[in-house]
Amino acid sequence: MAVSAEYRDFVIEQLEPLGAVRIRNMFGGAGVYLGDLMFGLIAGETLYFKVDDRNRADFEAEDMGPFVYEPPSGKAVAMSYYELPERLYDDADELVSWARKALDAALAARSARPAPARRRVRQPAKRKTARSRS
Repeated sequence: MAVSAEYRDFVIEQLEPLGAVRIRNMFGGAGVYLGDLMFGLIAGETLYFKVDDRNRADFEAEDMGPFVYEPPSGKAVAMSYYELPERLYDDADELVSWARKALDAALAARSARPAPARRRVRQPAKRKTARSRS
C-alpha cells in the first residue's frame, strides 16, 4: 500500500521533537528514519515502531501486535515493528517518548549485528623496472 503525502507529513510533524525525521519509500510502504537509523515503518496509514525486550511490554499492554509481512511464499513473517496505539496521536509527549524507546531498540539492534567481514585487497605485483633488473 502506498503511503499518502498527507500521512507522511503528519508523522514527520508528530516526530518533529526528535530532530530531522525523514521517510523513505520501501516495499510498498515506507521506513521512518532519524539520520541513517530506521526506527519505524509505515504500511498504509499505520505507523509501527521498532521493538525489543525494553519496550515490547508497552505495546503488549495496549494489545498492539507486530507488523506481519506476507511474502509470495505465503508464509507470514512477524517483524520487530509493532503498531502504535492510536491514543498516542493525542499525546505528543508520550508519542515522542515511545519513539525514543524505538530509537533505542533500533540502535541496540544495529550494535548487536556483527561487523561486515573485511575483504583483503590484493596488492598488485610490483613491476620490475630497468633499475631493479641490474
